Amino acid sequence: MTRIASPHNPRLKALRRLQRARERTRTGVFAAEGEDLVAAAARAGRVPVAGYRLAGSALGGDGFEEVEREALAAVSALGSGSRVVGVYEQRWSAPAGPLCVYLYGVSDPGNVGTVLRSAEAFGAASVALGPGCADPHSPKAVRASMGAVFAVALARARELEELPGERVALLAHGGEPLRGPWGAGAGAVTLLVGAERSGLPQEIVERCERAARIPVACDSLNAAMAATVALYELTRPASLAADEEGTVPAS
Repeated sequence: MTRIASPHNPRLKALRRLQRARERTRTGVFAAEGEDLVAAAARAGRVPVAGYRLAGSALGGDGFEEVEREALAAVSALGSGSRVVGVYEQRWSAPAGPLCVYLYGVSDPGNVGTVLRSAEAFGAASVALGPGCADPHSPKAVRASMGAVFAVALARARELEELPGERVALLAHGGEPLRGPWGAGAGAVTLLVGAERSGLPQEIVERCERAARIPVACDSLNAAMAATVALYELTRPASLAADEEGTVPAS
């Protein structure tokens, strides 16, 4: 296989264009840079549509083109460059339960990626994106997800009726303290998380079955932190919740 030595190579130029949201939308693909992300894609059974690795390196497996260091660094979205890059198809599905996270107006791609990572950690079936959300396939979001972008189902949802189960609006202020655990047999639930500054619009909150808050000593948590704490609370084992409350779980 011939090594790619120039950053002006058409394949590398196409790779660099994927840093732009418009190009990702047009092509329906995205790039994942770094050994950990490429390995996470492989564990999820995702096969790259194109792959690039440093010349002379075995990283990335079969089907990855070898690229000289300077050429690959020139098209990397990482300041330190990358040793391997995979390009993958975007996958979208319908919002799914039994546990779904819905983001509304979360415009920071790092927060979107972190929510994906937390969703994977706590077993959420899907993350649904509403209006005003950052692209989960942007370089920053993909890195923040630490590979969860390949493991958690992604959905778009403009209407609340598309969301599964009971809708729980997570607020900075107001509502009841969020209490878990939500467990098997309780039915599907969707946790709604709003923008970092403005939160969920009032008309969205009013259409939810429940409104809840995380009691904190400061004014509020950012979207990713709030979603992470809420997911932990909803999914912690019933036995642990009973121990914390000083009661004995029902047998």
